[in-house]
Amino acid sequence: MLKPILNLLALCVFCFTVTVSADVLQVREGAPERYIVKRGDTLWDISAIYLNQPWRWPELWRMNPQIDNPHLIFPGDVLMLVYDADGRPMLVRDDRVRRLSPHTRQTDTRPAAVTTVPLAMIRPFLTHDKMMSADELATKPYILGASSNVKNATEGHILYARGELEPDKGYAIYRRGRPYVDPDSGDKLGYALTLVATSRAFRAGDAEQNVPASLYLVDVKREIRQGDIVLPAIDGEALPAYFHMARPEQPLEGVIIDTTSKLREFAKWDIVIINKGAVDQLAPGHMLDILRPSPTVVDSRNGQPVYMEDASRYQRLASNFGHEQIEMPREMVGHLMVFKVTERASFAIVTDTLRPVRVGDRIVNP
Repeated sequence: MLKPILNLLALCVFCFTVTVSADVLQVREGAPERYIVKRGDTLWDISAIYLNQPWRWPELWRMNPQIDNPHLIFPGDVLMLVYDADGRPMLVRDDRVRRLSPHTRQTDTRPAAVTTVPLAMIRPFLTHDKMMSADELATKPYILGASSNVKNATEGHILYARGELEPDKGYAIYRRGRPYVDPDSGDKLGYALTLVATSRAFRAGDAEQNVPASLYLVDVKREIRQGDIVLPAIDGEALPAYFHMARPEQPLEGVIIDTTSKLREFAKWDIVIINKGAVDQLAPGHMLDILRPSPTVVDSRNGQPVYMEDASRYQRLASNFGHEQIEMPREMVGHLMVFKVTERASFAIVTDTLRPVRVGDRIVNP
């Protein structure tokens, strides 16, 4: 009786050991012991040199009094890979080496500081470009007209909006674009909003009394039309220097529904839109895999399988008569990081690719 119990205990200890060791941060083979931070580096780039899972970079910089805020790393800093008493890897800054530009260390947010991803790539989508559902848009103020009988207002016109605005407050004017459609369900996830102008309110308006609010234009990017949406301006707000990258807590699967580049294929640091959002418990910083199904094969069991795209009409229709359509495995093509979340869709930035990414590729948190 004692022997089976001892065997069971040994098995439990073994399983625990395997689990713990599997969770230990693994450094890539051939990772350098020293690295000099270069201009244009991001935390993702640096961590990808050392880790197969770069989104786990907080663990690599953990408990480091020299690097308590990773975005305090600047070009010219020398980083060293060391191990703690438990054998866990961590990056430290070698302060024995003179930094290339010590006089420029002023604030955490200056452009030369290393950030998680290139802020210049996502800045327009954090401060300007938006996405809103039809229900959200129905509650927002909108342009009624201008001080002159023109269909397209420009600088020099006073604008009137239906809704109540706050005098002396800045407002951005947006044009509703095409809807983003979920290819899985066919539902409209939201509408793209494009910034057309900025303005400042000087009369509040009264929606119940049908008294319009009044605005004067500050900057015009394109002509303003009746029906354009009025939203509080957020230009100038501080942007996050770095995102806390992490996997979502729950399994998730979706699809890339669009890209801002409008190209057929796109690569690292391109911006995409996915069909998952706040209702799916997504948050900025969440990391997802990008997968693509391998081509479907039609197999007639006669030793002559063909790809679906090369199959004859007969082979496509005869799957119930000896010809089998075989769905092939999905393979990894890259990763993306969510950085802006709306109710049912999100903006994300592609952080790395094994092959060019395409609209229609699946996004997965296994």
